[in-house]
Amino acid sequence: MFPVIFVSLGPGEPELITVKGLKALQAGDCIFCPETLSKEGERVSRAAGILLQLGIPENMLCRFPLPMSKQRENALSAYDRIYSEASALRQQGKKVCIVAEGDAGFYSSIHYIYDKLQADGIPVDHIPGIPAFIAAGALGGLHVASLEERLTVIPGIATVEDIERLTSENSAIVIMKLSRCTDEIHRCIRLHPEYRYHYFENVGTPAERYLNDSKQIAALRFPYFSLLIIRTGAF
Repeated sequence: MFPVIFVSLGPGEPELITVKGLKALQAGDCIFCPETLSKEGERVSRAAGILLQLGIPENMLCRFPLPMSKQRENALSAYDRIYSEASALRQQGKKVCIVAEGDAGFYSSIHYIYDKLQADGIPVDHIPGIPAFIAAGALGGLHVASLEERLTVIPGIATVEDIERLTSENSAIVIMKLSRCTDEIHRCIRLHPEYRYHYFENVGTPAERYLNDSKQIAALRFPYFSLLIIRTGAF
């Protein structure tokens, strides 16, 4: 009987998926992918868009609504349903894939399903992907970390004090999901114009954007799919 395979799609550009990940999708019978409701009430799915561009047929996709909220109860309920459906399909001999943008084991709540399956003794496999900050570094032509420099990746709960402490420890910093800490980032830019700020949004999509002008960055309200790389070195 086949394991449930978690396939990491990468940051958004279909060609950045791994060959192993694509082969697993092409061999699958059912591919679970999340979708959310836009502010206009439309169902949208970046993951489904990637799959369709890779030539995966729509009839293989099992879309499921994933509520986007800091209150995680509804999201966990959705994951519980996927766990049950994936388990049942596997028992029927189906090849089941569950996809995640970026990497399924890096700031991905879909890992909840992975843990639940594993805890119940159901075989799982995780095919890694390229996380957004690595793709962002390539887009900006950056060495994300150099020589003996440390790298610290934090979610969008960063404060100016966090950033000051990490830069004093010779650490490059990646801050994910900037929409949660917009005001703190703006304050950091005012207090520390000497830092080098590299801002990215929607990496790997037609709407991708890269800015390294701190004044332009300080004027933005950051969307959900955004990240910032802060360095004190030459790049």
